Amino acid sequence: MRWDRCRCWSNCATMPAACWTAKREETALKRPSVLVIGYGNPGRLDDGLGPACAERIEALALPGVTVDADYQLTVEDAAAVAQHDYVVFADASLDARAPFVFAPVQPLAEITFTSHSLPPGAVLAFAHSMFDARVQAFALGIRGYRFNAFGERLSPGARRNLAAAVRFLAETIRFNRFAEYADPRQKPSTKEPRVVMGLTAADLN
Repeated sequence: MRWDRCRCWSNCATMPAACWTAKREETALKRPSVLVIGYGNPGRLDDGLGPACAERIEALALPGVTVDADYQLTVEDAAAVAQHDYVVFADASLDARAPFVFAPVQPLAEITFTSHSLPPGAVLAFAHSMFDARVQAFALGIRGYRFNAFGERLSPGARRNLAAAVRFLAETIRFNRFAEYADPRQKPSTKEPRVVMGLTAADLN
């Protein structure tokens, strides 16, 4: 059997068919369309983690990725969500396991309007019902610590958590790893699902 040197970026010496890096690169070539929506108030310290995440992902200029940022989610976001294969709702979290949590979002079975702002599950439900879209959605909750003051800056801990979240999300997008975090048993729910997957910085190394 003839052994050809693998041509992946790691320049390893395994057969291409057996090289894990080559397989990941092949998967990355089949890029889906991804929408990243970061929401929150940058003027309230760590509440700006969502928009900050969106800004950093946009700076990476990843192929197939559209980025948006706003203070809150609204019904108008459903139209943009419906045009993509995957959507990630990035927001600050008061009590998530640091540095962040990442989990699938379910479309809400019942939507009650209490304000102009909507939760991710409601936006996803509108995308399904109004546009017949079958986009898969995920929530990225980045742990923050300081919210009860004004100022356009992040706390040191929030900045560290943001860096870890951006690294994780960028790799998930580059190698199209969303299926690894999707729950195939998810069904419409009457409430937002609890984010169940937490990663530490050590998990990313």
